[in-house]
Amino acid sequence: MTAVLPDTALAEIEARDITAWFGTHKVLDRVSLVMPAGGITALIGPSGCGKSTFLRILNRMHELVPSASLAGEVLLDGVDVYDPSRRLMDARRSIGMVFQKPNPFPAMSIRENVLAGLKLTGTKASRSERDALVESCLVKGGLWQEVKDRLDAPGGGLSGGQQQRLCIARSLAIKPRVLLMDEPCSALDPTSTRVIEETMLELAREVTIVIVTHNMQQAARVSGECAFFLASHGTPGVIVEHGDTRAMFENPQDQRTSDYVNGRFG
Repeated sequence: MTAVLPDTALAEIEARDITAWFGTHKVLDRVSLVMPAGGITALIGPSGCGKSTFLRILNRMHELVPSASLAGEVLLDGVDVYDPSRRLMDARRSIGMVFQKPNPFPAMSIRENVLAGLKLTGTKASRSERDALVESCLVKGGLWQEVKDRLDAPGGGLSGGQQQRLCIARSLAIKPRVLLMDEPCSALDPTSTRVIEETMLELAREVTIVIVTHNMQQAARVSGECAFFLASHGTPGVIVEHGDTRAMFENPQDQRTSDYVNGRFG
C-alpha cells in the first residue's frame, strides 16, 4: 500500500435518528441530518446542546468515553460506519477530525506531524511519495509557503494559527472523505481565523466538511448548510431547524432560530 491513494468521489454523510447518552443522561434525542457531499455544514447552538457530541459520534469518537452509548445510524455513502463488520480504523480514516485546541505532536517535526497518520494506519510510502504528500497537504492546509524551508523544525514551535493548519494538513494526509472540525478557530486571533476559513473553503472542493462553531458570522461566511441544535430546560439536544445557511439566517422558520442567530440568547 502506498501513500498516494486513488482519488475518490465526494462523500455524503447522514445521521439517522441519533440518540446519545452519557450513563443514564440522554444528551441527544433522535437527531437526523444529511451533510451534503463537497459542502460545509455548520452546527450551531448554545453550549451544552450536544453539537460536539454529535460531531464525535460521526467518526465513532463517542465510543472512547466509557459511559457513552448511542442508538441510530451514521451513513457514509449509504453504509453505516457503526456496522459490526466495519473496522474502527476504517471509520477514523474516512472521517478525520480537527479539534478546538491545536494539538500537533510537540516532539515531532513539521514533516513528521504531517506523516504521523501513515504510521498509525500502517501505510507504506517511498521517500519521494512522502515528500510529495507533505508538500501537497501543507499546501492544502494553507501552510506550505510559511514552513517549506523549515520542515524539520518542531511542530510545537509554530504559532497557534499555524499549529491548527498543521493539524489540518496532518488530517488530510490519510485522505479522509469527511473532515470534522470542532470550533477550530475559537482559540485563534482574527487573522489566523480568516486564513483557516479560506483554507476550509478551498478544501470543500475535495472533502466534505462539518464544523461546530459558536461564531454566527463564521457560520454565515463558510457554510452552505446549517443545523441549529438546542437543549432547553434540561431536555436532550435536538435539531430545531436545518437547511440553507443564508435562508436560516435571513428568513428562519422557527422563532427560536431567529432569536439565536440574532444574538437574543446563547
